[in-house]
Amino acid sequence: MAMAYLAWRLAQRSCPSSLQVTSFPVVQLHMNRTAMRASQKDFENSMNQVKLLKKDPGNEVKLKLYALYKQATEGPCNMPKPGVFDLINKAKWDAWNALGSLPKEAARQNYVDLVSSLSPSLESSSQVEPGTDRKSTGFETLVVTSEDGITKITFNRPKKKNAINTEMYHEIMRALKAASKDDSIITVLTGNGDYYSSGNDLTNFTDIPPGGVEEKAENSAVLLREFVGCFIDFPKPLIAVVNGPAVGISVTLLGLFDAVYASDRATFHTPFSHLGQSPEGCSSYTFPKIMSPAKATEMLIFGKKLTAGEACAQGLVTEVFPDSTFQKEVWTRLKAFAKLPPNAVRISKEVIRKREREKLHTVNAEECNVLQGRWLSDECTNAVVNFLSRKSKL
Repeated sequence: MAMAYLAWRLAQRSCPSSLQVTSFPVVQLHMNRTAMRASQKDFENSMNQVKLLKKDPGNEVKLKLYALYKQATEGPCNMPKPGVFDLINKAKWDAWNALGSLPKEAARQNYVDLVSSLSPSLESSSQVEPGTDRKSTGFETLVVTSEDGITKITFNRPKKKNAINTEMYHEIMRALKAASKDDSIITVLTGNGDYYSSGNDLTNFTDIPPGGVEEKAENSAVLLREFVGCFIDFPKPLIAVVNGPAVGISVTLLGLFDAVYASDRATFHTPFSHLGQSPEGCSSYTFPKIMSPAKATEMLIFGKKLTAGEACAQGLVTEVFPDSTFQKEVWTRLKAFAKLPPNAVRISKEVIRKREREKLHTVNAEECNVLQGRWLSDECTNAVVNFLSRKSKL
């Protein structure tokens, strides 16, 4: 979440070439008599419909929606053109400016029509046919299955190294809430492809909110707190099957899992200080307890990357398996766990975890408050600018 917010923050300053936003060609928008008939209520309903979209419509459509909204509410673009390196704001400016002198009423109608054209994705994301298999229903960034007493949540953005975007944050929370109430015995998180998860997606939060940077920081902190809270409160055994490298929040959350099994090719990295940030996921509390304060400091403050063997030796990982036999060995064990008496398993976790739950929620709130301040700091912004500048030169 921290990295996600900073991608937006950087868009307000000089944006390195590693952050790209696809612009769209000038579109001729035609107006007929019916174009004048979209009421303010229709317009507001369409804005609410956009918020319900489960599937990302893509940069081109989002820019069109932005431009039409600005034209419908403010009229023709009269803002100064952003600098050439401010890629995100320049793309938005170009989209709005391309509408020329299109009347507000016509822009409002075109906005309503465009949202209406997106309605199939709205409907398909929310409708489930009776009797369908419980596999990936309603998810775009995850594959979720439930069978043999195991609910398996798989991060499914392999081309992005399973980076967690805003949609995935919400889908993981939704999947965990559903898994907490289903008839499975254990819940497993893992990744599709070479990575477990590369942490936060830097393309998150590129839209400018009405309240500006302060509102964005506050909203990001609220989302992070709710997200981590789902892991704190999860009532069943929660197991991570770390199939490859893990970065950032995908690492810090591991202290809230009941078991962590890793391939010997997995690594664990939390480069917070390098990015001007601070720990998250309750790791400021769980990591010192798990691996000693000194070892936690090496990871959380100095950014030391651990191999799977090192993470196991320090207690963060339960057991490491050879990559060649990882899946077979781990899932044989998990299937055996899933045959245990369900009530005994659930009650035992409650007995083990209940004394810590209140403390974890307090830590989570404190970490999110600190991060909210860090995201607004020049030190944090400059650190990420330098990081992305170096990355873009590779």
